[in-house]
Amino acid sequence: MHMLPLGLLALMLGACDNGDTTEAPSTPAAAAGGGEASTTSGEVLATVNGVNITVDEFESAAARKQPSEGSSLTASDKQEVLDKLVDEKLLYKAALTQGIDQDPKVQKVMVNTLLRQEVYASVRNSDFTDEELQSYYETNKEDFVVPAKVQIKRILIKVTDDRTDGDAKAEAERIHSEASSSPSSFKELAAKFSEDPYRRRGGDVGFVPKEGKPGLDQAVVDKAFSMDAEELSTVFKTDEGYNIVYVANKRERVERTFQQMKGSVLRKVKNERLKSLYESYVSNLKGSATVEIDEAKLGSLEIKSAKRSLGPGFSLDPSVGPSSITSGVGKPSLPARK
Repeated sequence: MHMLPLGLLALMLGACDNGDTTEAPSTPAAAAGGGEASTTSGEVLATVNGVNITVDEFESAAARKQPSEGSSLTASDKQEVLDKLVDEKLLYKAALTQGIDQDPKVQKVMVNTLLRQEVYASVRNSDFTDEELQSYYETNKEDFVVPAKVQIKRILIKVTDDRTDGDAKAEAERIHSEASSSPSSFKELAAKFSEDPYRRRGGDVGFVPKEGKPGLDQAVVDKAFSMDAEELSTVFKTDEGYNIVYVANKRERVERTFQQMKGSVLRKVKNERLKSLYESYVSNLKGSATVEIDEAKLGSLEIKSAKRSLGPGFSLDPSVGPSSITSGVGKPSLPARK
């Protein structure tokens, strides 16, 4: 893979800086902050190795430059703007010559720019009436409820080949006795003896809803919800081993009104509209596309996950960057609000 020149990389990645940014103003005049659109926006101002610099492109760039004197750009100012555009076109042509447009990162920038222009730009907050948002809220009210949660702290003692069931239970009972006599020592005891992934956090699993949490035995969650805040459980067994649970805090279920959640409702409705438009747009492209796949080669590839664990419930996927507009196929993130 070719390495991108620093200047070119900055230019290309600038297109997806703050990846949720929506389309730029539609006219140079709008970019400058007002006035009527140029009637010559499609005219060619200059050509660099066959690549056009249009009046529209020049005016858009010039509108961002502070005049060196007075309120309008001088001839020198305009030449400076044009020189920079010429440099960018030269870099662009050099990039094409080196095949940098085949770089997956560059292609992602191009895809995101296309989606902003052809799909996301067509949806604005003002497209959705209060009646439509209210109807969505009433139909999906449970989506906007803050569920009841308990803050669970846990110590797990496992049954292993080197530790019998009886020995594991005895060890858990011993630790429970210490925790009972000194509740403030729970964190220290968990960090020293617990055998689950939360050991390094002093056994603190965090706030968990009734539906549970990936990687956490549901029996532990159910036990915690049956307890009061600041209560220590007895030793109990699950498939993982013997457990001691301390409920540090409890949060009750909270229902929010439509007016309280109107912003969240708008984001959900807008995101569903964007997803539908995205899928329709891609489907149309597929309808006229020729896709050939070497199934034998695909089947022979052995791919290990590139995700790196950040602890229970977390992972880092290097393929997803903060500038990505889409978080997955058919899952567009919302553009910035209008």
